[in-house]
Amino acid sequence: MVDNKLIDRLNKKSILVSDGATGTSLQQRGLPKGLASEVWVLENPQAIIDLHKEFISGGSDIILTCTFGGSPIRLAQSNLKDRTVEVNKKAVYIAHKAIEGNDVLIAASIGPSGMLLEPYGALRIDDARSNYLEQVKALDQSGVDLFVVETQFDINEAKIILEAIRSISQLPLVCSFSFDRGTRTMMGITPSQTAKELGEFDLSAIGINCGKSLEDNLICLNELRSVTTLPIWFKPNAGMPKIDNTAKPNYDITPDIMGSLVKEWIKSGASIIGGCCGTSPTHLTLIAKNIN
Repeated sequence: MVDNKLIDRLNKKSILVSDGATGTSLQQRGLPKGLASEVWVLENPQAIIDLHKEFISGGSDIILTCTFGGSPIRLAQSNLKDRTVEVNKKAVYIAHKAIEGNDVLIAASIGPSGMLLEPYGALRIDDARSNYLEQVKALDQSGVDLFVVETQFDINEAKIILEAIRSISQLPLVCSFSFDRGTRTMMGITPSQTAKELGEFDLSAIGINCGKSLEDNLICLNELRSVTTLPIWFKPNAGMPKIDNTAKPNYDITPDIMGSLVKEWIKSGASIIGGCCGTSPTHLTLIAKNIN
């Protein structure tokens, strides 16, 4: 039986702090627009280590590996498909370097393929399954504490990823959806449906990340809390992006505003709180301060 470090930590602290945004934070540090964060796993690992450390300094109990786009299908867009195992293992190594001396959990991040499954799109189910198996194997062999399947929009693709993980690993498992149409995903999935359809996977937590406005995400949080007893993972965006003359995305929710909303998120049932796109280390620090 694998120790469930996530639940053990929740039993001790009640509310945990996850981290903030990887992609948008790296863009603020020079990652060129359109370049996948996973490229920097190989070319600029120190920038990722520094970002992890800033989130840890701000109060993170959990950091996510820089592997959101680490599946072969996603890495092919950066001509890194043949280096899938290397990218995922290096990202976990980077996370271990960052947490040295700190009691912080490492969560293996897995995002969607970015393609639609058949019959709505060209991605065959068998191809999707093999796509995720390669990534999961690399992550599982590298010494992570849990898996976080995040920013999902298609319940069927989420199930394929969860099945791939469960065929290899019994580590704690979190699945989080992006309700980017307000209170539904782009495929029409509601928070209630995620809780109802994913019960077979023995999740340690279920959640909401990315999405649209903070107001819509709060509605989703309340709906999810009403239908599940699982701990809820909650990582909303820091508002909606706006592009300035630097071509870098800026988000309109300040750290102070985001921090001021934390107590309401806890009251609504969030157990693990962080932030997605636009959530800087400063945002994360204010989130953590309002939890403690």
